[in-house]
Amino acid sequence: MNTELLIITGPTACGKTAVSVEAAKLLNGEIISADSMQVYKGMDIGTAKVTPEETQGVPHHLIDELYPDEEFNVAVFQQYAKNYITDIKSRGKLPIIAGGTGFYINAVLYDNDFAKQKDAENDIRAELQTFADKNGAEALHDMLRTVDPASADKIHQNNIKKVIRAIEFYRLNGRPISEHNAEEKQRTAAYNAKIFVLDMDRKRLYDRIEKRIDIMLEQGLLQEVENLLKKYSPALVSMQGIGYKEFVPYFNGECTLDEAVYTLKANTRHFAKRQLTWFRHQCPDVIWVDMDKFDANRAAEFICGSI
Repeated sequence: MNTELLIITGPTACGKTAVSVEAAKLLNGEIISADSMQVYKGMDIGTAKVTPEETQGVPHHLIDELYPDEEFNVAVFQQYAKNYITDIKSRGKLPIIAGGTGFYINAVLYDNDFAKQKDAENDIRAELQTFADKNGAEALHDMLRTVDPASADKIHQNNIKKVIRAIEFYRLNGRPISEHNAEEKQRTAAYNAKIFVLDMDRKRLYDRIEKRIDIMLEQGLLQEVENLLKKYSPALVSMQGIGYKEFVPYFNGECTLDEAVYTLKANTRHFAKRQLTWFRHQCPDVIWVDMDKFDANRAAEFICGSI
């Protein structure tokens, strides 16, 4: 087996946890979580965090490593993941990255450079957000078009977060992010990796999402969010994650519980759709795994037979 890094990804609720555990058992592997939320302690139910029982004894990394008020972003993930890959390989085991945050996975696979000054980023971001609040999304988008027409064509003016990020990149680097992204796509992977994307019928996926959220509520998701809000600001990056931010208006008396749950289910469905779109456009060299045809065991066997 020439593969030195196995990646199992796909949209939320498609079965990544079970498949990656079964694959790790077959391949003598250890799992590195590529989930932007499961790294936080105390955020268990809303993140569908893997349980000790579900791990079946397979070591998992980047789970429960930080508190919700500690910084975690793509650059932090990249460094942690690279260190874990080195450690796992040194012990003669196969590193398996499992999770649905494609941007994080690419950062490791292509060793992207995120070494920028955080203070400068924050200052620019705050300035551009103030500009947008005062002048509107269209004016901000016009600003982007003057420095990066290609990105302006791709990013809708109402996606203020992405518009700000593109302008911010230009100011920090002196060149368009569209040019940078085109170069990144041409880079050679830092690891000999095999990437598998789990997929299934869209309606079935959405049904799984809704049922999983119902189970989360039965397990005490509301209490988990309430406990976290007693300790942490809802403005934290961690508290802006899907599964948590939707309940802030409820606890503030701004919506009913039914409305919060409806929003959570809608946001999660939209997130899964965005994930699939990202994998199709950003990950050309992948093997798709049809989870309508496989259970976790058979999917793991298929993966093992394909590397």
